[in-house]
Amino acid sequence: MDDALFGPPTVPVAPGAVHLPGWLTPDTQADLVRRCREWASGPAGTRRHPMPRGGVMSVSMTSLGWQWAPYSYSRTLPDGTPVQPFPDLLGDLARRAVEAAYEAPYEGDPYDVALVNFYDADARMGMHQDRDERSPAPVVSLSLGDSCVFRFGNTETRTRPYTDVELRSGDLFVFGGPSRLAYHGVPRTRPGTADPALGLNGRLNITIRASGLRD
Repeated sequence: MDDALFGPPTVPVAPGAVHLPGWLTPDTQADLVRRCREWASGPAGTRRHPMPRGGVMSVSMTSLGWQWAPYSYSRTLPDGTPVQPFPDLLGDLARRAVEAAYEAPYEGDPYDVALVNFYDADARMGMHQDRDERSPAPVVSLSLGDSCVFRFGNTETRTRPYTDVELRSGDLFVFGGPSRLAYHGVPRTRPGTADPALGLNGRLNITIRASGLRD
């Protein structure tokens, strides 16, 4: 994972929210796609979570470190299957991502949970807050495959004001500080925009967080 880029220009989106286009090299992207496939085929697999008010998420998700389900964390799936371990390489990548975004050493809580989200052509993610963690550490988001429209809003409401950002394969998005609890979502993807060399039909998003939780 040493070929992550650390030179692209940062694009401020909101206080504490930074977009770094093209942060990952093609080789790193290909390696992460391969690893995502391995994680998705692991004992805990991938799943589309049912929502408390009915319906099922259109995004398929694999949890690492802690199992996330709306709206809580646990160490096991409902059937008792243990969650796959959180990979050290993602923790290291998250730390370096925050340092690149903020141009300062990272001294916060250790990253210990990752959600690997797969979007097919019809998948969406509604506006929501990442508020199930006890740690205020910034959220790190990595994009692979098809581009998407990433809607980044405010901390008070799911509605305007918000900013639509196009996230392409290899892009990094970090949000913390005043924007840590901002509403955000993916209203649409752009099918067929991935580099064919990546061998990915759809979009993968790796979201890395520090839970602040204890067993």
